[in-house]
Amino acid sequence: MARTLQCFRWKRVVLPVGVVAALCLTGPVLAACSGAAESGTADRTGEVPGWDDKATPATVSRQMNIDFPSKAADIRAAHQNGLQDDGLLLAFTLPTSGVNAFVEQLRPEGGLRQRDEPRKSVAKPMTPFSHLGLPEPESLPDVQEGQVCAPCSGDLNSLAIAVHRLDDSESRVYLRAVD
Repeated sequence: MARTLQCFRWKRVVLPVGVVAALCLTGPVLAACSGAAESGTADRTGEVPGWDDKATPATVSRQMNIDFPSKAADIRAAHQNGLQDDGLLLAFTLPTSGVNAFVEQLRPEGGLRQRDEPRKSVAKPMTPFSHLGLPEPESLPDVQEGQVCAPCSGDLNSLAIAVHRLDDSESRVYLRAVD
């Protein structure tokens, strides 16, 4: 009986001491992991994925290796920081008469396909044009679309184009890239 009582007391003391020791050893490791998750890429973007407020049409077009046509108007651009890849958006209007020359300089792989109707099921893109106040080209009728390159030369992973005719004289060009 005395032996059982002695064993019981020993467990009452050693068990809490062991728990405290385990917490003391793992606590700093857990805190370091938590701190690492809060720094690094998240510091760069504020929130991942997050929009780069300093992106301009000039900086985005440079990243895409795109030269604006001289008659481009209503130029909008955005840069979305991602964990691994960044998303780039560039949209502008162009006189319809100048669209073919612009598209030809890009030399899209396989040319552009004509789509007369909006896509029936449109998944929300990771880098939406709605950030620029524009409808998604997939939701529009009368669109020419295609892949410019994938993979691309330089830092770009892919570049896609969509052209939507706004009226007889003007079209909107949508460019979406992954960097």
